[in-house]
Amino acid sequence: MIGVYSIRSANQLDSASVGVLEVAPDAGDDAKNQEDDGNHAATDSPERSEAGRSGDSSLTEDTTAGDGQVAAASEIAQQQSASAVVTDVTQVVEAVMPACVSITNNFTQTVQDFWGQTYSQDETASGSGIIIGENEQELLIVTNNHVVDSTEQLYVQFIDGETVEAQVKGTDASADLAVVAVKLDTIADSTKQEICIARMGDSDSLKIGEPAIAIGNALGYGQSVTTGVISALNRKIESSNSEEGTSLIQTDAAINPGNSGGALLNMRGEVIGINSNKIGGSSIEGMGYAIPISTARPIIEDLMERQTRTKYSEEERGYLGISCINVTSDLSENFSMPQGIFVAQVYSGTGAEAAGLVRGNIVVAFDGVTVQNQEELTKQMQYYKAGESVEITIMVNSANGYQQKNVTVTLSSYDQINAASKAAQESKQR
Repeated sequence: MIGVYSIRSANQLDSASVGVLEVAPDAGDDAKNQEDDGNHAATDSPERSEAGRSGDSSLTEDTTAGDGQVAAASEIAQQQSASAVVTDVTQVVEAVMPACVSITNNFTQTVQDFWGQTYSQDETASGSGIIIGENEQELLIVTNNHVVDSTEQLYVQFIDGETVEAQVKGTDASADLAVVAVKLDTIADSTKQEICIARMGDSDSLKIGEPAIAIGNALGYGQSVTTGVISALNRKIESSNSEEGTSLIQTDAAINPGNSGGALLNMRGEVIGINSNKIGGSSIEGMGYAIPISTARPIIEDLMERQTRTKYSEEERGYLGISCINVTSDLSENFSMPQGIFVAQVYSGTGAEAAGLVRGNIVVAFDGVTVQNQEELTKQMQYYKAGESVEITIMVNSANGYQQKNVTVTLSSYDQINAASKAAQESKQR
């Protein structure tokens, strides 16, 4: 529980305040006529709209302040810089920046040298995230799946520089989305006064040419702001996560490495997209992409409800006890098979055998999470301990075609799998 503090919703800017800051006219300027024409508009302070504690982890749209809440971070910033030049962009940034975080992912990568020898190498990757909610124990942050992929240690840095450890709560590789959780009791009270929950917008109502603001941890240097417009909608971009491509928002607001997982905002300070990737190349500039928030929202809400899990070592984690082959989209089309993970062999004495899996079954989901290939399955299983029982979804071939079936598998240990694999190899050699 946060106690006397409350994580607040980012201020929603009054649409009447969007425009150019009114400037005192110099000699010869006809500022009054320009104001009458609507070219200049006074920029009012944004109205405060703070979230009370609902205990609900659903995404925030509109909430009302409770009694005894501290001043919004954006209001404090305005008081401290009252003499600064203020525009509609600066007001949006002041309101939303407390909801933006930097993410650091420490992981180990296997690399190969010139002579073909492989070895492990410690790596660090940077990304961005958006505070989207809380429950009684955790602060919840959305980011891209590739930002937290293969993580061994995950850290989140808030607006005040406070850095805390985080855990992956749920991922969706095909949508390139992930939710990470930070335990509330690890966050300093002073930090809780500074951070807030972002407000979700409606990407379905976007228009081409509409202004856009991107906030993210570019190159790992900390939060930075870029501006642009909505360049295009429903852009189909092929990616390694989705063979069919993903429909994205295109913007010319600069989205650089490290911006992944950050917020794409409209001029009301609402999140309209999650910055995802950029087409690189010296001849291509101004083509940044974001996952539309209206598309991402139901996926995020599902991930927010997942059980937060700890990653286990290879010796501690559980295994199904199968060898398998990926059924790609091409194989699926050519052989009229469901896309997923084809079971090529079931090892004797393992959880998979006990659950009734046989050669020819196709695994399509693990503990309710869709898996399309071995890599996705392996990444899910690293959060489950040996001996744990998990429901998996398989497709079973029958006279009427493939039928879906749910089975419960008790995961085998590392030693069990090694022994079963060795026995299978010895059996083949006889």
